[in-house]
Amino acid sequence: MQIKESAEVYDVIIVGSGAGGGMATKQLADAGFNVAVVEAGPFFDPADPVTKTQLKWPYESPRRGAGTDRAFGGWDMSWGDWDVEGEPYTQEEGTNFRWWRSRMLGGRTNHWGRISLRFGPKDFKGKTRDGHGDDWPISYDDVKPYYDKVDKLIGVYGTNEGLEDDPDGFFLPPPKPRLHELFYINGAKKTGIPVYPSRMSMLTKKINEDRGVCFYCGQCSRSCSVYADFSAGSCLIFPAQKSGGKVKIFVNSMVREVTTNEEGKATGVSYISKDDRKEYKLKAKVVVLAASACSSARILLNSKSKQHPNGLGNSSDIVGKYLHDSTGSSAAGVIPGLTNRKVSYNEDGTGGMHVYSPWWGDNSKLNFPRGYHIEVWGGMGQPNYGFGWDPNGFNKYFGLKVGGYGDSLRDDVKKYYGSVVGFGGRGEAIARKENYCEIDPTTVDQFGIPVLKFNYQWSDFERNQAKHMQDTFEELIHNMGGVPLSEKPGKDQDYGLLSPGQIIHEVGTTRMGNDPKTSVTNKFNQLHDVDNVFIVDAGPFVSQADKNCTWTILALSWRASDYIIEQLKQQNI
Repeated sequence: MQIKESAEVYDVIIVGSGAGGGMATKQLADAGFNVAVVEAGPFFDPADPVTKTQLKWPYESPRRGAGTDRAFGGWDMSWGDWDVEGEPYTQEEGTNFRWWRSRMLGGRTNHWGRISLRFGPKDFKGKTRDGHGDDWPISYDDVKPYYDKVDKLIGVYGTNEGLEDDPDGFFLPPPKPRLHELFYINGAKKTGIPVYPSRMSMLTKKINEDRGVCFYCGQCSRSCSVYADFSAGSCLIFPAQKSGGKVKIFVNSMVREVTTNEEGKATGVSYISKDDRKEYKLKAKVVVLAASACSSARILLNSKSKQHPNGLGNSSDIVGKYLHDSTGSSAAGVIPGLTNRKVSYNEDGTGGMHVYSPWWGDNSKLNFPRGYHIEVWGGMGQPNYGFGWDPNGFNKYFGLKVGGYGDSLRDDVKKYYGSVVGFGGRGEAIARKENYCEIDPTTVDQFGIPVLKFNYQWSDFERNQAKHMQDTFEELIHNMGGVPLSEKPGKDQDYGLLSPGQIIHEVGTTRMGNDPKTSVTNKFNQLHDVDNVFIVDAGPFVSQADKNCTWTILALSWRASDYIIEQLKQQNI
């Protein structure tokens, strides 16, 4: 097959346009480098009136706002799923890994929860802390300056609380708790669970002329048309284009491999255009992979050559190993005190929670080594198809007959809508070498690219953690005077522990370390084997922590970008 090769040589090619790719684009373009961004999905701008989904009624969606055939509902801010047509992945027997692929400019940052937590000092030193997993080759102090920069550049609301492992930052004013969150605060207080204002990347205050301020529509999951929330396209890539940096974006471009020369050094990437199904090659001095932890691992493993017979950067045979995701288990209850509400003000608030609970437990007294935080949901957000409650749950556990048709349905909606409060635990799993992804030798996607095969099992540590979540949620619902909406999952259901991958926090496939025999990248996210290839997604994470990973992806990408700038200027790479 004829491959069309570009004559232009870019300073840097960045594969992927989410958090890590967007930050690298901004920093490298602002430094004056010629940057090519290669994205597997189409162009997306949440302010575009054609693709804009914010402030629309559910009936304006092709699916009436119901997520029956697409995760995250029927809105077009999420072009991707755990199952993408023509792009399969396979599983080892006994594995049920759910792999989310986002196919759009800005990637997952268009529809994520925007929970923007820093990792703390303990999170970088897991083995020192409790003997499990490994320590990072860097510390919190190495990353803190970049967390500070990310806070100031992007904006995050919250409060400084002096917590040991949930570090303070530079925060915008947080919104006040809504009514269901006030009930949660009171319930948590009875159990001794701390509650603090959430740390979320939505602007509650003007920070520059390019972005608006949140106006409490509660639809951040659709991506913000006034750029008040953080999405990589609107907050990083578009500003990089405006600042004078030379940025060329290649959309609908599925990267097959990183190309190399006779010395084994990277020369660029090869990609398949989804528009014409032809293969193209781009050239660059430096290649930055930011395609997501599993996608970047797949690209490296498919980048085989005489110099790299085991895949690019894989002399250690570690690429794809130590894959792990956040744990997740949830529960919800009906709170009688929240029924028959009269709402005369906008209680939608920012998209997601206004308060959260960081980990409060002492793991030395528990049967699992790492903690979790509690996310809270509820309130009076815009209803859509299938909204409100599960009538079966109401009837069985609350002793009510709700639903029906006509006036009785309308009366029940007015009485009970907003009376459900839910909790999600998001915790840290231990990174284990035996959890991994690899290339399936017999299966390719619609572009002829070999696909990933997953091998992943939860351990008793994660199951015990999920049990603790469920016990906690049960107590919280009781403290709030509520009744659970479903039966508490038991041991036979792994205590409600969601399948790995389902929280969409997968990390660790190209872990960083000082020893090239046991890691893939060094402390600057640079491949040990090839000095002009960097990984700036969550692949280099040594451990996940009990926090969402986006803020750390952004900070490490900025740190790696500074290193790339320095090395290019010194002509070392």
